[in-house]
Amino acid sequence: MQRAYAAYGRRAQAWTTRYQERGGRVYCGAGCFACCNMPIRVSLAEALVTAQALTDGEAARVEAHARKVLHNARTAPNDDVYVERHRVEVGFCPLLDRESGGCTRYDARPTRCRDTFSALPARYCEAGAWERMTRRERESYRREVARTPGTDGELHFIAPLEHLSEPVWGAAAKAMRAEWGFEAWGDFWVLTTLARDGAFMACVTRGDARGAWQAAKARGLAHRTVLEIG
Repeated sequence: MQRAYAAYGRRAQAWTTRYQERGGRVYCGAGCFACCNMPIRVSLAEALVTAQALTDGEAARVEAHARKVLHNARTAPNDDVYVERHRVEVGFCPLLDRESGGCTRYDARPTRCRDTFSALPARYCEAGAWERMTRRERESYRREVARTPGTDGELHFIAPLEHLSEPVWGAAAKAMRAEWGFEAWGDFWVLTTLARDGAFMACVTRGDARGAWQAAKARGLAHRTVLEIG
């Protein structure tokens, strides 16, 4: 995973340099954290990288966050409500330093945190931004996105930088299959917590997918919305 992250960083930097030379702009930067309350899907391979970098105190905060995620997953009536609640009620990642706006585990952050970039100002990344817009503002937003290079024409995020991360997902899937005989995907905070759980990882390392699910269930962290094993 570390090699895949490094390769993505090189490709993304090369693409961004060419994009900026042609007049494109990336609004993301140090201190910007408007997107750090989004739900994040990761592989267990990625979660292990983060889990191994955490202090015990950080791990405890991640687990507390994971349990808020689980409560949201169990009670949200649909995906839209799940995402909205995650951003507003579950809240910002516990690894975010709200004072500096920086990630305290930046080098161990997962793929989704690495490949999400905005071609428009950060106010468009904030929770509820679309809902707060008037009809005229929404029409203006659509026009701006449509004429902004790098977007998919519908949202303000830079699509090619997301597409460039696809080999990272592939590397994660391949590594998990080769090492354990199955894949595990799900919520970032849930999987990062489970990656530090001895019973869960013992099942994983011996290729026992069913046992891994049962170990997650014993920790109160098993739910189909946030954990997929198989």
